[in-house]
Amino acid sequence: MAKGEGKLDQIKGNVKEAAGKAVDDKKAEHEGKADQLAGKAKDAVDSASKKTKDQIDNLSE
Repeated sequence: MAKGEGKLDQIKGNVKEAAGKAVDDKKAEHEGKADQLAGKAKDAVDSASKKTKDQIDNLSE
């Protein structure tokens, strides 16, 4: 997963949700919220992966 991909998904979701609200499109609003949650999940996985890698590196020193 590319660095910053989670943040990009969150921004994309925020824009999609706002656009859905502007034109009263509930489907777009929900898709935007889902994109934001997916971005947050990607960030959490990236963070956990980095912490795990750091711990492994510390053990091997």
